Amino acid sequence: MEVNTGIKYEDRKEIAEGLSRLLADTYALYLKTQNFHWNVKGPSFHSLHVMFEEHYTEMATAIDEIAERILALGFPAPGSFSAFTRLSSIAEENEVPEATAMVRQLVEGHEALIKTAKTLLPKAEKANDDATLDLMVQRMQTHEKTAWMLRSSLGN
Repeated sequence: MEVNTGIKYEDRKEIAEGLSRLLADTYALYLKTQNFHWNVKGPSFHSLHVMFEEHYTEMATAIDEIAERILALGFPAPGSFSAFTRLSSIAEENEVPEATAMVRQLVEGHEALIKTAKTLLPKAEKANDDATLDLMVQRMQTHEKTAWMLRSSLGN
């Protein structure tokens, strides 16, 4: 059946494409955060290990919510590493940086997610897509708080 929620096909498609980029960015940051959780070392090991786990656990839920929003709009969600690599603005990390560099990379990743979410706001607002607007506000709040916490762990 065709989706008939009062949002035009063209608008749903454009929003789903933006959500696909957000999904890819979230998955990339999820993977990077889990990698850093496994590999962090140093005097802040325990606090960072625990914090990184909290962050990637939250993102695992968000990944599902974003994918389900794409599906609710009537489009398939991307679900392969190649699709995520093509769509994501977050570079993967193939090395094991020291703890401070890990935190800095994660701050940058959360800030990138905020920017990706913000690009969807005018599109969702124009289409009167309140569900996507609400999801974007939630994601931005979460990533802004997470970036703040990570920055605070660096001290000055």
